[in-house]
Amino acid sequence: MIDQIKEHIAKAEAFQSTSAEAIETFRIEYLGKKGLLNQFFAAFKSVPNEQKKEFGLAVNTLKNTAEEKVNTLKAVLENQQSTKGVYGDLSRPGDPIIIGARHPISIVKNQIIDIFSRIGFNVSEGPEIEDDWHNFTALNLPEYHPARDMQDTFFIQTNPDILLRTHTSSVQVRYMESNKPPIRTISPGRVYRNEAISARSHCFFHQVEGLYIDKNVSFADLKQTLQYFTTEMFGKSKIRLRPSYFPFTEPSAEVDVYWGLETETDYKMTKGTGWLEIMGCGMVDPNVLENCGIDSKTYSGFAFGMGIDRIALLLHQISDIRLLSENDVRFLEQFKSAF
Repeated sequence: MIDQIKEHIAKAEAFQSTSAEAIETFRIEYLGKKGLLNQFFAAFKSVPNEQKKEFGLAVNTLKNTAEEKVNTLKAVLENQQSTKGVYGDLSRPGDPIIIGARHPISIVKNQIIDIFSRIGFNVSEGPEIEDDWHNFTALNLPEYHPARDMQDTFFIQTNPDILLRTHTSSVQVRYMESNKPPIRTISPGRVYRNEAISARSHCFFHQVEGLYIDKNVSFADLKQTLQYFTTEMFGKSKIRLRPSYFPFTEPSAEVDVYWGLETETDYKMTKGTGWLEIMGCGMVDPNVLENCGIDSKTYSGFAFGMGIDRIALLLHQISDIRLLSENDVRFLEQFKSAF
């Protein structure tokens, strides 16, 4: 009988199956109430005394082998079922990856950067929390200058010298302080002004400002640069420059592009004139150059600035600027096909 038990031990060790039904049949055969182990335990009393020790060891070995085999095969089967539950049918095609959408602000900003990079402008960035010097004083706006009222500023209450930048001209100041001419850079970024929120204005928006400083830079260079930009950006080559005032440029101008009057929307956007204002510009004031450590007698330059939000509203026919910051997925999904 001991030899018979050893044969069952070898059989249990060799048993393999990936079928739950076969594993359960094996368990019942050896470990069930009417299984072989109970039969061997019942026969223990009829075993001669000198063989009881060997008989008992063999039966226990068979019991441990059968239990271990059942537990091992069940664990393997459960892991396979778990993997199938997680990954499903591995032979099926994969689920399509949902394509994300670029924000219209990012789309327009990247287009502007690409256009100016073709004529040698690099990109410079700076902090959104600025100090008074870089945001105002260095830009020919000393304390108590009346032109400061042109921009309703968010100041930090505990430190009136710290504020949320009102324009990215502060980045240009930092760039001039750390770089020597020739300088050719654009500064895209978010700016803040204490304005009422409506369909046409917000307390924060995005700008791109450009700066070019070298020897013998003229207003004609500025006009030609803007002509190139408007042609590339809007497909419109007709522009005009109207005299204006900015504390950090002299002379200064507002830039209009002729949009046309082909549709009713054109009439609304241009108020029936066909002309659309897109940016401000001018020759850099010599005081600004000197404040930044650049010799104004040797170098001259021009600067310009435009609102990315306004151009995005224009190009994509968006009626409400608040849509740009509400993160409505339904709105953003409209730009999936845009670059």
